[in-house]
Amino acid sequence: QVELVESGGGLVRAGGSLRLSCSVSGLTFSWFAMAWVRRGQGKEREFLAAIDSDGTKTYYADSVKGRFTISRENTKSLVYLQMDSLNPDDTAVYYCAAATRSGLTVGAAAYQYWGQGTQVTVSS
Repeated sequence: QVELVESGGGLVRAGGSLRLSCSVSGLTFSWFAMAWVRRGQGKEREFLAAIDSDGTKTYYADSVKGRFTISRENTKSLVYLQMDSLNPDDTAVYYCAAATRSGLTVGAAAYQYWGQGTQVTVSS
């Protein structure tokens, strides 16, 4: 059974930082591309960042480029999202996702496995 569990969310002031983690089990983690997606209240789902299976290629949405960093540790089956210079518009539930392909994969529709999400709230 595939399971993705996010952690690290919480309340932070504008300008602050958080690091989200996603622990993956039930699949051969090093074979799968990973991504982070968020959904703010009343907003559409937003695809934020992706990383290929060996961590050599990354993608970022314009809204987070230069502020967020995606990384992974294949030996620990973990993927991270380092979030810096947070602002209230970053308030959302953040989800990690896994795609059944190894190359850099962009777009939420390409991801088959999803976590339950972790809430990030940025106060002004």
